[in-house]
Amino acid sequence: MRVVIAPDKFKGSLTAPEVAAHLAAGLQSVPLPAGQAWDIDGIPVADGGEGTLDAAVATGFTRRSALVSGPTGEPLRADFAVRGGEAVIEMATASGLAVLPAGVKDALRASSRGTGELIRAALDAGCTRIILGVGGSANTDGGAGILQGLGARLLDADGKELEGGGAALLRLAGIDSSGFDPRLRQTHFVLASDVDNPLLGPDGAAAVFGPQKGACAEDVQLLDAALANFVQVLGSHFGPRALDAAHAPGAGAAGGVGYAALAVLAADRRPGIDVVLEFTGLADRLSGADLVITGEGSLDEQSLLGKTPLGVARAAAAAGVPAIAVCGRSTLHDQQVRAAGFDRAYALTDLEPDTDKCMAGAGPLLEQVGSAIAGQLIGGPLTGESRPEPAETR
Repeated sequence: MRVVIAPDKFKGSLTAPEVAAHLAAGLQSVPLPAGQAWDIDGIPVADGGEGTLDAAVATGFTRRSALVSGPTGEPLRADFAVRGGEAVIEMATASGLAVLPAGVKDALRASSRGTGELIRAALDAGCTRIILGVGGSANTDGGAGILQGLGARLLDADGKELEGGGAALLRLAGIDSSGFDPRLRQTHFVLASDVDNPLLGPDGAAAVFGPQKGACAEDVQLLDAALANFVQVLGSHFGPRALDAAHAPGAGAAGGVGYAALAVLAADRRPGIDVVLEFTGLADRLSGADLVITGEGSLDEQSLLGKTPLGVARAAAAAGVPAIAVCGRSTLHDQQVRAAGFDRAYALTDLEPDTDKCMAGAGPLLEQVGSAIAGQLIGGPLTGESRPEPAETR
């Protein structure tokens, strides 16, 4: 009995590899009829943000690390992944909210420099194709820090190099790109992002995402003006492409890192889930499967906009394999679940309604769901409304 398990993380509870492992344990706890055996392929996936690195490593990439500058300048060791000439960089490991010292947000000074230093580490590893997964960033610097990490000097009117962070870009007067890493010209970048926002204005990086990074209303105005100045200076230095890129969908991703990736690194922007499913080889690994199980912490209306479970469901449908979703909680009704491509959805809160207990005990609950799915898979078609019974009644 071949089952592919391709979940995203359950945020705040379990990583995607842990989710896959618990579901597999639940499936394998149910014996199959004589002559049959479980063939379970765990494929952790992600949407280009947090968890992308885990997905790469689970697929055969080798985890590496480099000492880089953290979001507010403190040194930290960040991981990336390499397979042949390809690298996967998860921006949050170097420049994310999660790695801020003591978790203290600094919207004006947080920089993406560490991500640029990770890119340089990938170049040192011989990589010529770099997937940049963005999400969870602490910065609103338009990717200026990435350029600094790659050797560019950002200068004020007196020719002094600017400190890191978005606010400093208000004083940007010129760029010295003579130290820019020459290997970049032979490197293909993929920006894995689902964010459609432009860089500037009411839908831009500062206005929409700045408050999540600790920016007050005055900070948002300052950062937006600083980013506008950044665009003008980059336009003068790199030409019209740098001006046009500010309006491109995705330029506002990750505090404007999308802008630098498009304007200077000539990145191709693609939906994160598509990029991850491609390098995991999910389509090929679905061949001969009896079932695919996917999921994430919350299955809701946002999921229907193309997040991880929907991408997996589309791949399953293309392969003619039934798909089941497993989640911590679900706000979708049965018709929405089926329209999204799932035969059924299991929510852990159906077993443990207390959210705190559900998150703390997600592993055993997933094993319970896995055993229920196994029973259904053995017993007949995967349709209908059957769900595992709450733990206290089993």
